[in-house]
Amino acid sequence: MALSKDKIIGLGILVGAVVLLLYYSTWLIGGYVDAQIDAAPTTSWWLWLKWLGDIASVIAPPWELAVILPLWLVAILVLAIAMWIGYSMLTTPPPVPLEELEEELEAEEAAEKKKAEEKKEEKKEEKK
Repeated sequence: MALSKDKIIGLGILVGAVVLLLYYSTWLIGGYVDAQIDAAPTTSWWLWLKWLGDIASVIAPPWELAVILPLWLVAILVLAIAMWIGYSMLTTPPPVPLEELEEELEAEEAAEKKKAEEKKEEKKEEKK
């Protein structure tokens, strides 16, 4: 099955947006998680458990999350719109060429004229 130019562009947008979303998510969130793991005290299990249970970090998350999460959500929104556009381009049938459309319109007009003439003839026959 040969894809039209619009469908190839739509497929490229869809695949590119999915790849960017996965890459950006793993890079941003993964980098933050790695930084938190590196920052965690590892001298003893007690200190590590104390770090996890720190109430201040539960009530007020680190400031980095206040920057990372909104940016990540905006990126998800923009890439979701790009995926939607790519999917729409991929699944929408190609437009009908103007020549074919003009021929169809002319054929419809001719059929309507023929029906109108037949009705006139039927009315004439009914009057007789």
